[in-house]
Amino acid sequence: MEAGGERFLRQRQVLLLFVFLGGSLAGSESRRYSVAEEKERGFLIANLAKDLGLRVEELAARGAQVVSKGNKQHFQLSHQTGDLLLNEKLDREELCGPTEPCILHFQILLQNPLQFVTNELRIIDVNDHSPVFFENEMHLKILESTLPGTVIPLGNAEDLDVGRNSLQNYTITPNSHFHVLTRSRRDGRKYPELVLDKALDREEQPELSLTLTALDGGSPPRSGTAQINIQVLDINDNAPEFAQPLYEVAVLENTPVYSVIVTVSASDLDTGSFGTISYAFFHASEEIRKTFQLNPITGDMQLVKYLNFEAINSYEVDIEAKDGGGLSGKSTVIVQVVDVNDNPPELTLSSVNSPIPENSGETVLAVFSVSDLDSGDNGRVMCSIENNLPFFLKPSVENFYTLVSEGALDRETRSEYNITITITDLGTPRLKTKYNVTVLVSDVNDNAPAFTQTSYTLFVRENNSPALHIGSVSATDRDSGTNAQVTYSLLPPQDPHLPLSSLVSINADNGHLFALRSLDYEALQAFEFRVGATDRGSPALSSEALVRVLVLDANDNSPFVLYPLQNGSAPCTELVPRAAEPGYLVTKVVAVDGDSGQNAWLSYQLLKATEPGLFGVWAHNGEVRTARLLSERDAAKHKLAVLVKDNGEPPRSATATLHVLLVDGFSQPYLPLPEAAPAQAQADLLTVYLAVALASVSSLFLFSVLLFVAVRLCRRSRAASVGRCSVPEGPFPGHLVDVSGTGTLSQSYQYEVCLTGGSGTNEFKFLKPIIPNFVAQGAERVSEANPSFRKSFEFS
Repeated sequence: MEAGGERFLRQRQVLLLFVFLGGSLAGSESRRYSVAEEKERGFLIANLAKDLGLRVEELAARGAQVVSKGNKQHFQLSHQTGDLLLNEKLDREELCGPTEPCILHFQILLQNPLQFVTNELRIIDVNDHSPVFFENEMHLKILESTLPGTVIPLGNAEDLDVGRNSLQNYTITPNSHFHVLTRSRRDGRKYPELVLDKALDREEQPELSLTLTALDGGSPPRSGTAQINIQVLDINDNAPEFAQPLYEVAVLENTPVYSVIVTVSASDLDTGSFGTISYAFFHASEEIRKTFQLNPITGDMQLVKYLNFEAINSYEVDIEAKDGGGLSGKSTVIVQVVDVNDNPPELTLSSVNSPIPENSGETVLAVFSVSDLDSGDNGRVMCSIENNLPFFLKPSVENFYTLVSEGALDRETRSEYNITITITDLGTPRLKTKYNVTVLVSDVNDNAPAFTQTSYTLFVRENNSPALHIGSVSATDRDSGTNAQVTYSLLPPQDPHLPLSSLVSINADNGHLFALRSLDYEALQAFEFRVGATDRGSPALSSEALVRVLVLDANDNSPFVLYPLQNGSAPCTELVPRAAEPGYLVTKVVAVDGDSGQNAWLSYQLLKATEPGLFGVWAHNGEVRTARLLSERDAAKHKLAVLVKDNGEPPRSATATLHVLLVDGFSQPYLPLPEAAPAQAQADLLTVYLAVALASVSSLFLFSVLLFVAVRLCRRSRAASVGRCSVPEGPFPGHLVDVSGTGTLSQSYQYEVCLTGGSGTNEFKFLKPIIPNFVAQGAERVSEANPSFRKSFEFS
């Protein structure tokens, strides 16, 4: 009997669970299947591929799976055939208890695209249980004064089957004094009542033994029996009577243990032992006896364990009041369990899609379902996530939700999201459950490499060694993996004449720049080129930067003397009249330096002189001037060594040698030098010089006459023209013409000269200087053509 009661209680729990699940699935259109209980594992229920209108390959490709509520998997789906099979033997009584019809709800979850198909499976009952009495033997005491027609309650039997297979009626044998009535409770259970047909006589028959049979409606029918032993009592003509035939009480499921939930009360009009009443449960199940206890004297019914609305939401308890004479009365207590919010919501994760590409649009990241074992508002659930995330929750069929991204993500901003899904019920107080879902964002090549600078300026000192590291460029890529691996390269130069490939090279991996050959500042002072940075993504992205290379000058060129020429030809002699004043410009040393900056700043100094203190050299412009008045005692011929030095480090220098001849006037031929008078060879050489000087003066005079005639003819033809020259009509002045204003005419300058006549002033007018040609070859040609021209330029 105890085993039967435990099974009955378990069936009631399963019944309540499926009633709750059935309520949550109500209102959705579903496919319906049916199967008889106790079918073996692997039994074919239906072909889902055919029912869904899908091919078997498509069903497998879309990842079809069967999702049932709870942790039990009653079904299995064959991806090879598309058949829906039983995963285990089903016991209708264990799953649904007395609930009819017995419906199992399940969903078919399809991916790509996401689709839910709701289905129902009805489990058909078979007659596999016989009616069982809670008590195999019943003992009754009946007063002999009991009137015919009196109804005596009997203990009922229980059949776990439902419908026609459940208990249908009761019979009793032998039936000379009694017959049995079959009654139905409000919950559908049938119970027997024994009806007295003929009055009893204790003296004639003090005891009776009857067999009570319970029959179900199966085919073939099953039955169960119980033995009824009746003892005929002496007259005790008043049985206890309850104040209420039915007690109804509502109890919170969190009511403390040992709380009194109801007190029943009965009275008996008899006195003595026949009027003493004791209370007891009447044919109570094991679950009721574990949950409640009844005080036999006071009638207080107490809790002995906590109630659980989710397991059993109501109890029907029969209580018997029995007097000392054995008479009894019966009352029923209906205990309604009131739900409290004592179960937090639950989340069941079906699938997670991670990682996802950062450029994907609206994408389903996770599929999950929520549930709450409570009822009413306590079982209603809300789902939410943080507001500052680029995701949202999208409700699906029934209690399923999908976690969806709002659009494209940016891995460079955030590569991982920890999404907290908060599930809250609507009970009081509200209970919540948090579930974390981690979503990783995979990289796509959406960022081009970026240089740290838009342009780079590098400085390289000339005469560098080949393969010298001159600098580096650097670019970074915000992507990751191969998308962030940067390769450097030289881009084709914009100047087609720039031999970039022979000047620099770049390390493709780290951006180091190297000079391939030695650079020469005097040949190439600066150049620029473009560098590209390309990642290894697909498609590859790139960027470029400008690199400007400035060649720094090194002091690698010594000063070069343009005048006087130092090429080993006939020396150039400067003529200085003895009447020259101090500061008289003897000549000017002209030199250049191929370097730049301070490496080309030249300074001059008198290194050596025949007679120290007679001549001086200006340090900044190289002008050689007399330092004092000349006297007759000064030697006629002087040799000067002028040092030309640059300002580099270390400094470089050159030496210019000057020959100076002191004369009484420019018309005086080369006079024998005092130290050369005794030498006949030097006298012959002086004679030659004088002859050349006379020839030069004659040639100059003839050139002047021709020039005068040409200018006069030109003035006649173009009288109004500006800048034309005329030959003076009067004689030339007899004084020395000083072109530079400080002395003799420097050989490194030429002037356009115009002679003007008619005014009587007879003076030169210098119109404009012609920029000299400092090329050594040009200077050599001037010197070779007329080396003594400047020395003989005198008019008398």
